[in-house]
Amino acid sequence: MSALDLEAAARAASAAADRARAETLPRFRHVATERKADGSPVTEADLAAERAIREVLREALPEAGIVGEEFGAEGATDGLAWVVDPIDGTIAFSRGLPLFTTLIALLEDGEPVLGLIDLPCFDERYLGWRGAGVRRNGEAVRVSSRSDLRGALVSHGDPFCFDRAGQRPAFERMAREIPMLRGYTDAFGHAQVLSGAIDVMVDLDCNLWDLAPTRALVGEAGGACVLTPEVAGKRGLVFGSPPLVEELAGFLEL
Repeated sequence: MSALDLEAAARAASAAADRARAETLPRFRHVATERKADGSPVTEADLAAERAIREVLREALPEAGIVGEEFGAEGATDGLAWVVDPIDGTIAFSRGLPLFTTLIALLEDGEPVLGLIDLPCFDERYLGWRGAGVRRNGEAVRVSSRSDLRGALVSHGDPFCFDRAGQRPAFERMAREIPMLRGYTDAFGHAQVLSGAIDVMVDLDCNLWDLAPTRALVGEAGGACVLTPEVAGKRGLVFGSPPLVEELAGFLEL
């Protein structure tokens, strides 16, 4: 895929995120929450936003398949495929916390080549594609260059995710050895790593749509990324400042 094609795909992803905002923001703090079969929360906003995203992406790149959290796979997904999470952080959304995001990625033969993380309540959008860097609302951003883990701001996903991934000892070591360990969870935390506000993050027990945008973006922002082995169909990431990723990945049993 050429850079020009990726630029066009980025415009489509951004248009889809605009449509998602139109569905999520009016419902924020004004929508009921239900439970899916797996026990995770879902709202009318999740469903409406994913429908809107799919409509835009389908029209912009009809040859690409689409995989979304709420409606599954559509079309062939072994070549070009969009990956969509209409509301990443539905727990935050459903509880009135403005830390939810919309995630869109484009895969080519299984590899993420474009990523978008949209933070509707903050009017911030992180967008990048292969060879183009990463921009937040049009301004280039880079990951942190910090190399001292004890002086770093380190983020993590929910502790129970470490249990599910068989990595509880790693979390306990992080809690003992890292003074500024904070739980900026979900893609809100991912976005803060891309801009260097957070130095490095560990996020485990994730689905494809949780990981794909960040995998596409972090290298373009000058960062490193370690993908953890699959456990029960899910994987995780250690990502951010390259020297910190190398050190922190050593906490995990990989």
